[in-house]
Amino acid sequence: MNRKPVLIVMAAGMGSRYGGLKQIDPVGNHGQLIIDYSIYDAKRAGFETVVFVIKHEIEDSFKQAIGDRLSKVMDVKYAYQQLTDLPEGYAVPEGRSKPWGTCHAILAARELVDGPFAVINADDYYGPEAFKTIYDYLSENPDRPGCYEFAMVGYLLGNTVTENGHVARGVCVEDEDHFLQTVTERTHIEKDGDNARFTEDDGATWTELPSSTIVSMNLWGLTNSFFSEAWDRFPAFLDNALKTNPLKGEYFLPSVISQLIQEGKARAKVLRSADKWYGVTYQADKPVVVAAIAEKTASGLYPDNLWEEV
Repeated sequence: MNRKPVLIVMAAGMGSRYGGLKQIDPVGNHGQLIIDYSIYDAKRAGFETVVFVIKHEIEDSFKQAIGDRLSKVMDVKYAYQQLTDLPEGYAVPEGRSKPWGTCHAILAARELVDGPFAVINADDYYGPEAFKTIYDYLSENPDRPGCYEFAMVGYLLGNTVTENGHVARGVCVEDEDHFLQTVTERTHIEKDGDNARFTEDDGATWTELPSSTIVSMNLWGLTNSFFSEAWDRFPAFLDNALKTNPLKGEYFLPSVISQLIQEGKARAKVLRSADKWYGVTYQADKPVVVAAIAEKTASGLYPDNLWEEV
């Protein structure tokens, strides 16, 4: 029997740029946060279980702000991303406080998920189309012999940048059948007129990116096989990071997926969403999100009080 897809929500880094968990303000009329809308969209797409990846330090405030409310409508589980969750023989470098990155966040949930799963960020608005598309794909595409079947929902870069600073995005290259060839994490992308640009040297040089570029918003569909592959590859990442960037090196989810694709072990279908991304990367983003949610509510996409009738 195929197990139903589970939703993993990466929330361990919640609030670092925005200014702390307690300041993640409501964006809906009845105290709803962005994550409420994502869970609402996920639930109506078919997801029944959500795993929140958090840090132990924010557990109480997270449950109070988000988790306890959502546990009334979904089967809610918690996984804890901890710096010390490392393969045998490795230790946290002295002075390191930064988490080990998105792939490490997913690995925190490895004991809680036994089937296919989708991955999202906690503070991004993805839109209903994305959840339905990824749920259906995961339900219908188990691993094939000799090849893992992954997927990601791709967005147009122009739909995912903020007016208020820079963002990190995975820039995608796909083949003619819309299977991912490469995804490269660009950690500093900013709006540039109608298009965008990125820098890898703190602004000394810039590379233009058209607004039509397909990017990853970390909405991935993965099979359970990913956990063992990611854990097995973690030591090689650590060996390099501990030499070159011990305090800030990150184990990125897209880099592991790219490795598996290049080795012929996996393929990842690039699904499409025309929805516009919204997020609260910066405090100044909040009014834009509030206005967008109000418009979507007025149009009937969401009830005014999301969970009132559930």
